[in-house]
Amino acid sequence: MAATFYYQPAGLHGWGIDVPSPGSSRKFGRFLSTRFAKHKLHPIHASISDDSSSSESTLILIRHGESLWNEKNLFTGCCDVPLTKKGVEEAIEAGKRISYIPVDMIYTSALIRAQMTAMLALTQHRQKKIPIIIHNESEQATTWTRVFSEKTAKQSIPVITAWQLNERMYGELQGLNKQETVERYGKEQVHEWRRSYDIPPPKGESLEMCSQRAVAYFKDFIEPQLKSGKHVMVAAHGNSLRSIIMYLDQLTSQEVTSLELSTGIPLLYIYKEGMFISRGSPVGPTEAGVYAYTRSLAVYRQQLDEMSH
Repeated sequence: MAATFYYQPAGLHGWGIDVPSPGSSRKFGRFLSTRFAKHKLHPIHASISDDSSSSESTLILIRHGESLWNEKNLFTGCCDVPLTKKGVEEAIEAGKRISYIPVDMIYTSALIRAQMTAMLALTQHRQKKIPIIIHNESEQATTWTRVFSEKTAKQSIPVITAWQLNERMYGELQGLNKQETVERYGKEQVHEWRRSYDIPPPKGESLEMCSQRAVAYFKDFIEPQLKSGKHVMVAAHGNSLRSIIMYLDQLTSQEVTSLELSTGIPLLYIYKEGMFISRGSPVGPTEAGVYAYTRSLAVYRQQLDEMSH
């Protein structure tokens, strides 16, 4: 039987979806799932024998590219600084590596380096859809940024920003040079602040505290989208993503402290039958041949290639 790969081609704007005011994000997440469920999914048919793959959805995790404070070796945390030129290039290369992976929705942190990474990555995607940030900071912002063209909405991807996906707050270390901090407090103390699971820096967050907010947000808002068949990209930070990966891969607190994530390198997961399955991360210059493709992803890639000819 031919495989059927479902994708959702619509964004939020233009669908009659009202974005709620701040503080009602939990209600908004349930509302999105309900509202999207009312619209038909568009099937792509191909002669590949695997009908069971139709229930798959994809999850892409990307740590932002190099920031200006990464370059200066400063503790950044929740300080909001943009990408360097190298960071911009990393984001573009990340986009090339996921150019054949379906994306219906994007979640980023509230910080500009993660948002820049997501936007730049999507410029490379083969489906040529436009990422549009959903503004819900006020009723006026929601009204003023609404898209009224249904055609344009179908060619858009909603981008939802959430402070819960921010980097962990480094407290009194934010803005300090990392090497100078080692010289002041000692190598062991700084290592404990940076790599322990439950010991926070002065007036800051531990990885455990960061994990509580990041994983709770993932469970409440992102996972329901995956369960409903949406393909999701998350652009965030080293510690918020480590927290999410800890949940996805069921890592212990000891295992997660040794987990290192490179800037601008996308990780791919398949959500199927209530499980998250890691499909590798690209090590080559492009996406081709580096992910362990499922049959559904192969069908999607074939369809994008046919559309481009």
